[in-house]
Amino acid sequence: MNLKYFIDRPILSAVISVGMVLMGALALFSLPVEQYPDIAPPTVAVFTNYPGANAETVQKAVVVPLEEAINGVEGMTYITSTASNSGDAELLVYFKQGTNPDMAAVNVQNRVATAQGLLPSEVVQVGVTTEKQQNAELKTFGIYDPEGRYDNKFLDNYMKINVEPRIKRISGVGKFMLFGANYSMRIWLKPDKMAQYKLVPSDISAVLASQNIEAATGSFGENNDNVFQYTMKYRGRLSTPEEFGNLVVRSLPGGDVLRLKEVADVELGSEAYNFRSTINGKPCALAMAYQTAGSNASAVINEIDAVLEEMGKDLPEGLEFVTISDTNRFLYASIREVAVSLLLAVLLVVLVVYLFLQDIRSTLIPAISIFVSIIATFAFMAVAGFSINLLTLFALVLAIGTVVDNAIIVVEAVQSRFDAGYRSAYQATADAMGGISSAIIVSTMIFMAVFIPTSFMGGTSGTFYTQFGITMAVAVGLSAINALTLSPALCALMLKPYVDENGEGRDNFAARFRKAYNTAFNALLHHYKNGVLFFVRRRWAMWGTLAAGLAALVFLMKSTPTGLVPDEDVASLMISLDTKPGSSLQETNRIMQTIDKKLAEFPEIEYSSGVSGYSFNGAGPSMGMYIIKLTDWDKRKGEGQSATELSERLYGIASDVPDANMFVMTPPMIPGYGMGGGFELYLQDKAGGDLSEFKNVCDRFVEALNKRPEIEAAYSSFANNYPQYWVDIDAAQCERAGITTAEVLNALSGYYGGSYASNFNRFSKLYRVMVQADPTKRVTQESLNHFYVRVGDGMAPLSQFVKLTKTYGPQSLSRFNLYNAIAINGNAASGYSSGDALKAIRQTADEVLPQNYGYELGGISREQATTGNNVLIIFAVCIVLVYLILSGMYESLILPLTVILSVPCGLMGSFLFAKLFGLENNIYLQTGLIMLIGLLAKTAILITDYAGERRRSGMSLKQAAVGAAKSRLRPILMTALTMIFGMLPLMFASGVGANGNSTLGTGAVGGMLVGTLVLLFIVPALWMFFQSIEERIKPVAVRQADPAITGEMEKVALMKHLKEMDQKEEE
Repeated sequence: MNLKYFIDRPILSAVISVGMVLMGALALFSLPVEQYPDIAPPTVAVFTNYPGANAETVQKAVVVPLEEAINGVEGMTYITSTASNSGDAELLVYFKQGTNPDMAAVNVQNRVATAQGLLPSEVVQVGVTTEKQQNAELKTFGIYDPEGRYDNKFLDNYMKINVEPRIKRISGVGKFMLFGANYSMRIWLKPDKMAQYKLVPSDISAVLASQNIEAATGSFGENNDNVFQYTMKYRGRLSTPEEFGNLVVRSLPGGDVLRLKEVADVELGSEAYNFRSTINGKPCALAMAYQTAGSNASAVINEIDAVLEEMGKDLPEGLEFVTISDTNRFLYASIREVAVSLLLAVLLVVLVVYLFLQDIRSTLIPAISIFVSIIATFAFMAVAGFSINLLTLFALVLAIGTVVDNAIIVVEAVQSRFDAGYRSAYQATADAMGGISSAIIVSTMIFMAVFIPTSFMGGTSGTFYTQFGITMAVAVGLSAINALTLSPALCALMLKPYVDENGEGRDNFAARFRKAYNTAFNALLHHYKNGVLFFVRRRWAMWGTLAAGLAALVFLMKSTPTGLVPDEDVASLMISLDTKPGSSLQETNRIMQTIDKKLAEFPEIEYSSGVSGYSFNGAGPSMGMYIIKLTDWDKRKGEGQSATELSERLYGIASDVPDANMFVMTPPMIPGYGMGGGFELYLQDKAGGDLSEFKNVCDRFVEALNKRPEIEAAYSSFANNYPQYWVDIDAAQCERAGITTAEVLNALSGYYGGSYASNFNRFSKLYRVMVQADPTKRVTQESLNHFYVRVGDGMAPLSQFVKLTKTYGPQSLSRFNLYNAIAINGNAASGYSSGDALKAIRQTADEVLPQNYGYELGGISREQATTGNNVLIIFAVCIVLVYLILSGMYESLILPLTVILSVPCGLMGSFLFAKLFGLENNIYLQTGLIMLIGLLAKTAILITDYAGERRRSGMSLKQAAVGAAKSRLRPILMTALTMIFGMLPLMFASGVGANGNSTLGTGAVGGMLVGTLVLLFIVPALWMFFQSIEERIKPVAVRQADPAITGEMEKVALMKHLKEMDQKEEE
């Protein structure tokens, strides 16, 4: 279709743009909002419990069979497992990005089912749970009374009964983890009474199994002619301690019966006593809600908040819900900052456009293009399934300086026709569009094309590049549509020549401003022409500049620190805590009470929530953790108040708590890659050797890591010096007494480990009945003398058959990809990036680790290590794609090199600015680099395309190159400066999300500034060089010149003639 069609039909052009805006506006209100797109890999969790078992038993009896069954499930990337002394077993199976999480969960469940026959009966009774989940904490919240009037048991069960069911019904909530326990009917056995009546724990379990049951008892009168029918109801399961206490254990001589309350204390207690949670030192119920893969985190959190707000109205007196952490807090604060940058960018871009065009009408046309292109992009985002996230918003901010380019080219081309003497805006627009439409289309295609390869990348980095790149490419594509339809129509309607009908200049502010501008610009143009001629006449300077730029690019790429995403202050901190090996939960609680008092002295801490019995590295009585909510960013602007600085200050608490080791960390920047930031690795024993030797290797490795300057702290919570006892059964003594080893172990397990014996209903829920010895009766190893096992008609103490040997062992055991593993976490030192830390880990492992020991990265570190390999490939593919498009455009394999060779200097500018500002080479910088490839190529095309047109009009190579450079200087400066000024708000961003903003902005500004400067002076000389080669192969065909070019040729010929005349007169 002839573009003049849209100039003749301005209403149609306006309708197209208004339609685009309307669709975009409608999509804007329906798009989900989230911090990042669905980046983290789908995860399936498998967990169960082996009551009373230690970590080694759990690993051998539960973890290994499950791992062997699950390993190799379709789409799996790696598997981790943890077994603890509390009997818990947890396996996390990670899948490739893009795997259907529902199918992954089904496949894992099917594999688990095949291993059921290999698991202990106690585990089968408890059940093996398989859940799909994102390994990303959505929200951590608690319920507590600031006055501390409620205990943990009440709060935990209030959360379990009233809150958890509502939260789990919310779509997108996966695992709901409560750091507490359900109610349980605790039957505390009295060993002396049990021995007196010749009972063992299995007798009590049998009583419960036979009497605490449900039964279907039928009805009277069914299938009969009776008038009435009566249903019989068995009382079924018991529900109160009194009812359980009255259970009949056995009959006694004389007609009496022995009841359960005579041999045991019965109370409504807790299922387990593994955790204790506090908020600001007061008892609380603390819960974490995890995200399911594919759900929208922000929407899910908003729904959770709405449910909690509704439930908060009915809380018991004094109780309140407290949010400890959620991603929305940082998300919305970041989006506000980006939105402000967006508005500032629009304002700055419009001001720059006005500076160059010196006319309100001319400025209005590119301004309209900004709004049409940006708003219409939201419609595409909705169709493509994208969300409003930090990446797409960054893309739109960058696009502001880019989408205006096409409209600027149109307006500037029309104005150049006015400068050439046109009086009709219609004719000026029609002629101008004929000369620039191909350049707009091709340059836009090239800009969009550089983002195509990014959509084929897999993994986290591929998602980053895809959402960022495609969003920006679409915005620029829409701006091209606008530049070919609405912009020329508006030019024909709105623009006016700078002279009136009589050919005299207008006398107004715009005219005077234009006169001053033209004077300054002409002076700049004169100097620019001399600069271009310098490189045209001295090819060695051109090639030297290119070589220096390429060498600087290689050097800066290698020396710039690397990372995946920059760390930000998310107003949250985490502390992982370990007390002395063997410490009881009560001792850990006392230590954490001391820490609570210290944390209360920090005014920057709004809430500190502590959990004893659980840490980020496992579970056990000597472990603990804190999740700390900091005050808002506006209240922490002073020195030492950022999250990073506070984490360093918190280490000062350690000196006041000598009985505990602390490791402070920030949350991960990308949800779904573990609980903490920093690096994560798993040291592996591939030979399955001795655990003590493995621990020694780990200690040497961690010590070596801590000596590296790139690493602030490396830390492993693994310890194998927890005091334990080997249990040996004297088989000969058992044989002499007439009992089996299994009977002795059953009695030992029943008294000390406890057993899940039955169930009961209460509060509309099902709870467990747990049988175990009174805690006060099983404190030391001497207590074995007071626990008895039945021997024939008599009783014998367990100590007669059980031999205890003091030893040491681990609190928990981990595996990674079926090898025994020890988790190591750490942070990069100040001034070093996460990439530097990973490089240091690799070098240290090569130096320190002996044969049969290795390591694998986990979490975000694993993703970062694999991402780095793709970047150079993507850059290479982008440049090759640009080359192919240009080859097709010019019908030449030589001329595209003019554009390709000028691009590396711009990329060098990005790395140069990153180095100067102390930034790292991460995904934010790399997405900016991909954009620069297209943008610099687009800018270079403006010169080469115009130079080629002049050459085909009969100009010499030198005239064509220098003339094109002069003619395109203004639009190139306009496009470059609009881009640069549009990025300044990001470059100098402060506050929330400042590190990501400044990385992206600084890279774009540096690349555009340096790239444009080099490109302006080098491309004309490069074009002359390659055009001369091209003409040796295929001579140029001269054709009818454009009127503006003809006028310029006549002007050049006249000036040349006058110059010759002056020389003759001088002679």
